[in-house]
Amino acid sequence: MSRLARKPLVIPAGVEVNKLENHLKIKGSKGVFDYAIHPAVTFTIESGKIIVAPTKHHLAKSMLGTSVIALKNMLIGASQGFERKLKLNGVGYRAKVQGNTLELTLGFSHPVTFTAPAGVTIQAPSNTEIVITGSDKQVVGQTAAKIRGFREPECYKGKGVRYDDEHVVIKETKKK
Repeated sequence: MSRLARKPLVIPAGVEVNKLENHLKIKGSKGVFDYAIHPAVTFTIESGKIIVAPTKHHLAKSMLGTSVIALKNMLIGASQGFERKLKLNGVGYRAKVQGNTLELTLGFSHPVTFTAPAGVTIQAPSNTEIVITGSDKQVVGQTAAKIRGFREPECYKGKGVRYDDEHVVIKETKKK
């Protein structure tokens, strides 16, 4: 059995979890989630905790850890939300937010525009920083990856869009 599934998931204050026939409904201040229960696992809600247990299904081992992590991310997203930070490195690289549209100047002949998906907010506290927040961890991470994909950091000068905690190893250039 998964080590993660041995511990029950504590429901944070302000989050409401309802078990319906084949799905869980999680409601909090940051968002509402609906999780379809796989037949390989069972959920019980007791005294502010969610207990996940495997069934006799042939996929029980593989679905147990997946279900626990998905539920944990939904509980955190409904109560606190998720945040991902990006930095722009390069001369003339800038970010500007207008409504839900992010406009990036990344050294191309044209500005790059990106519209935030539903449930995600993008902020630019300075010209070279981007903060992406939302309640769904997968959507926040995918949005950050799309923005980073416009100009990934290159390995010789380190120019590009990188995650705040990302370390880019700079290679040495060729010598004569």
